[in-house]
Amino acid sequence: MRIQHLLSFILFAFSSVVCSQNAINVKATFNVDKNQIDISQDITYYNTSNDTIKTIFLNDWSNSFSTKSTPLAKRFSEEFKTEFHFAKSEDRGYSVITSIHQNSTELNFDRVKNNIDVVKVELESPLLPNDSYTIHLNYIVQVPHDKFTRYGVTSTGDYNLRYWYITPAVYNGAWQYSSNKDLDDMFIPASNIRLEIECPLNYHITSELNQIDYNQINDHKIVVLSGENRLNSKLMLTKQSEYREIETDYFTISSNVDDEDINPIGKAMITDNIARFLNTNLGKYPHKRLLITDIDYRKSPIYGLNLLPSFIRPFPDHFQYEFKILKTGLRNYLENVLLINPRTDQWLLDGIQTYYLMKYVDEFYPKMKLTGSFSNIWGLKSFHTTQLDFNAQYGFLYMHMARQNIDQPINMSKDSLLKFNENIANKYKSGVGLKYLNDYLGNDLVESTLLDFLNIFRNKEANTENFERFITTKTDKNLDWFFSDFLKTKKYIDYTISKVVRENDSIRVTIKNNSNINVPISLFSFTDKTITSKIWIESITDSLTVTIPDTETTRVVLNHDQIVPEFNVRNNTKTLTKSLFNRPLQLRLIKDIEDPDYNQVFLMPIIEFNNIYDGIVLGIKAYNKTVLSKPFYYKIAPQYGLKSESLTGSISLNYRKYIDDTSDLFSVTYGLGASYQSYSDNLFVTKFTPAVRLSFRDKNNLRSNERHYIHLRYIDINRDSDPNALLTSETNQPDYGVFNLRYNHINKDLVNYSSWFADVQLSKKFGKVALNYEYRKLSKNNRQYNLRFFAGAFLYNKTYRDSDYFSFALDRPTDYLFDYNYYGRSESDGLFSQQLIIAEGGFKSQLEPSFANHWITTVNGSMTIWKYIMAYGDIGLVKNHEESAKVVYDTGVRVSLVDDYFELYFPVYSNLGWEVAQPQYAEKIRFIVTLDFGTLLGLFTRRWY
Repeated sequence: MRIQHLLSFILFAFSSVVCSQNAINVKATFNVDKNQIDISQDITYYNTSNDTIKTIFLNDWSNSFSTKSTPLAKRFSEEFKTEFHFAKSEDRGYSVITSIHQNSTELNFDRVKNNIDVVKVELESPLLPNDSYTIHLNYIVQVPHDKFTRYGVTSTGDYNLRYWYITPAVYNGAWQYSSNKDLDDMFIPASNIRLEIECPLNYHITSELNQIDYNQINDHKIVVLSGENRLNSKLMLTKQSEYREIETDYFTISSNVDDEDINPIGKAMITDNIARFLNTNLGKYPHKRLLITDIDYRKSPIYGLNLLPSFIRPFPDHFQYEFKILKTGLRNYLENVLLINPRTDQWLLDGIQTYYLMKYVDEFYPKMKLTGSFSNIWGLKSFHTTQLDFNAQYGFLYMHMARQNIDQPINMSKDSLLKFNENIANKYKSGVGLKYLNDYLGNDLVESTLLDFLNIFRNKEANTENFERFITTKTDKNLDWFFSDFLKTKKYIDYTISKVVRENDSIRVTIKNNSNINVPISLFSFTDKTITSKIWIESITDSLTVTIPDTETTRVVLNHDQIVPEFNVRNNTKTLTKSLFNRPLQLRLIKDIEDPDYNQVFLMPIIEFNNIYDGIVLGIKAYNKTVLSKPFYYKIAPQYGLKSESLTGSISLNYRKYIDDTSDLFSVTYGLGASYQSYSDNLFVTKFTPAVRLSFRDKNNLRSNERHYIHLRYIDINRDSDPNALLTSETNQPDYGVFNLRYNHINKDLVNYSSWFADVQLSKKFGKVALNYEYRKLSKNNRQYNLRFFAGAFLYNKTYRDSDYFSFALDRPTDYLFDYNYYGRSESDGLFSQQLIIAEGGFKSQLEPSFANHWITTVNGSMTIWKYIMAYGDIGLVKNHEESAKVVYDTGVRVSLVDDYFELYFPVYSNLGWEVAQPQYAEKIRFIVTLDFGTLLGLFTRRWY
């Protein structure tokens, strides 16, 4: 059998040489007790360039898990993924290269600085053009746990592997290598691959490669897999036979994707239909087997469907299964035939995949709605969301990012994209762009071009420039707008009809370009609800007037079918009949996706708990905010407190202007707010606040978590006087106004977090300045350190003799600006008096002096004891007028379930002595709790934006 192995490898190598084909031969022995793979490997690589190469580079992505400072680890940190940094050392993988030889000569090699998963090797002799090198490697791979990237070893001992062995980097005039960043985008040359796998008998082996040999030795087996001209070689070793193979007329699909309880005949019919669709639209698949894994699907699911619990199924079971197989199959099919650098040209693969997802639905499910069967349910079918076509989601989810000014060019390097853009928005915009181009060119020119392009460049290196040259030869129309502005910039498309004039038997329509991008736009004319014409209009730099026939036209609409991914479609309609509004008013219950045919006002019932004085509040909110952001947003929210038996509520008006220039000024928000609420039993406060906020963000690096803000506001407070309170300046003058200016700098990260602000407050009775700095560090041994510094001083204070209402607080700020979410702000005892908000002094023990009417400076710190249990300590100086500065301190135990959101503080020792031994200790325990849903949602969405 060993001789047979040798002969098969000789034939394999010979065919590689004859065909001038790269070759990879791997002999891998799995040590499942240690989760290690011992690998002996040969790599043959041909230099197809005109350059002489002395140094080569190899991809060793198994080593990207080796430390907490690799590019992969840093990306996890940026996206607040905690699994990797808190994992046990044995769960993180690595590779150890013991030797690299060429012609029996040991070669010098090293890992690339800042790219620890890329290996630099000095060849024995220079590699000439059209020549090849063959090197032999010996190394060990410690397989990482699959909880980091879904690939690796599972908790049950199964192995799902991708990029698990060393591969040559591509040289095409320059070395094309990059580090693993959990983007599944290694750029490798097509190669003839041979894998000899030795593993225990109880493992089932699944791969797209062809099995050419099998041998059993005691309790182990040796399986030989082989494939020609391969780009992908995923390997699955599982203790249970999870994969189902279905043969079609075109190729075999091997899958372990959840089959939604579809019967075998149904699965076979669905699989055959998908295989036929792929073969017809993408060309003949060059291999015998297409592997579709549940991992691939979960890494790029059908967004929306993946969030629904299994018992809620608005789509037919067969549709959900069919779309899972289709989406994942399209991706894997393209990855196996399209040799592009996915780090730099990912949009092309994404665009083709998304385009054919839309085509499949148009062809086989033309009436499918975005919400499936929900579109027919009484009470739901009135929502515009439920009546949108299924394919409307692609343009909508791209626009979700564009409306927030955080979309990115679709040809931007994949590792520079925000997670939402990388996973969703840019993929969808790419597909929408190809559909837009196809509609504009007509005759399904893009479809035929894509098929020809894939056939010609099958397993050959290709890029965007190749595709551009290829498609421009198919048409006389100028496509510069698509390959320049649409691909390479984030310029927004926004046209509007500024004027419509009826003249005899024709209509003159003036179209204005509201943006700085010049692309084609479609114009529709309607007679009542019937489309009477559609034309494409080009070259609208500023404005353009066109004439169309008048066929009893009642309105004209730009981009009615929304083929063009336009930024604002609410200004695309002009009616030619007399009407009070160009778009009629529409009242809707609960937030909806905007309907461009109406001016929408949404009504939302409110059930909230804001404080113990109002108790549960019931009300209704009227607002204009849709699922997509708008520049102008208003909200009117009258409420009734069941406990206070009083009418409360708020009004807010906000206008946000995004800045499109190259400066770091990201947006300017103008706001006006007013509220009326309880601040104590039967006592109410009215707050009126005009404000301006300037937000700064690095537009060239949206992945950076660094933010800057300048906030200017005036807070006008009118409070009811408390007739039972002692006579103080606070009760005599319950009304006041404060001008507030704050600069805030935040840089959030899982490993390093820093934040600071400088604050100035000026009022008739006082003026004060404050500086607050916070820093958090997660060490390599998973110990978290927290440090906070606060210093505040009065510029002048005319109230210190009468009240501490405006003074700096040591442990519980009075919150005279009504900024903090106190549930019992006026409580001096009881549970709600123990609510802690880390502000000003930041102490946890209630010490004297508890206020500073002159100046205060404190330091708060904590460090991990075990997991989420920490030790904390505070120390500070408190200075009051006519008194010397007092030293204060406290220590204790902090239980931090979620930083800043759910925490408990147990005082131990302070100026008061051993607090744990003192009476009523339970009343000394402090807590932080956040009940606001929007704030909590930010914990889960922060890694996406």
